[in-house]
Amino acid sequence: MAKIRLTKHYDFEMAHALYNYNGRCKNIHGHSYHLYVTVIGEPVDDQESPKNGMVMDFSDLKKIVKQGIVEKLDHSLMLNVKAKTEQLNTLVDMYERHHVVDFQPTCENMVVYIANQIIPRLPQGVELYSLRLYETSDSYAEWFASDNIPH
Repeated sequence: MAKIRLTKHYDFEMAHALYNYNGRCKNIHGHSYHLYVTVIGEPVDDQESPKNGMVMDFSDLKKIVKQGIVEKLDHSLMLNVKAKTEQLNTLVDMYERHHVVDFQPTCENMVVYIANQIIPRLPQGVELYSLRLYETSDSYAEWFASDNIPH
């Protein structure tokens, strides 16, 4: 049977700041992120299965991404752990929805983070094909599985 790709779109609002950056993005600021998740697999070929003809149920994909990514990141603040300790502690105390990460929270690094969260949650036979994360209406980062296969 043919391989088919499914894509689902998600939106979330999140703030971040870039540690030690030499521009305006060193300040805490927010974005309306748009995430496109594409998976690939072969549709179920079992006339008795309620999932017959599906690579995966869109509602299952929605649940994986909503619980693993969107609900965690929406209306939160993401900062690099290298931020000044005193300032970081103050911010962490001020806000209940925060993520202190061991990477610079750029759009590029966020797609890698998101891919690593989604991959282990996918059902057998379904693989993450690509991610596209819009940080602004005209700027995005993409992640493709084919670019990340060890050589």
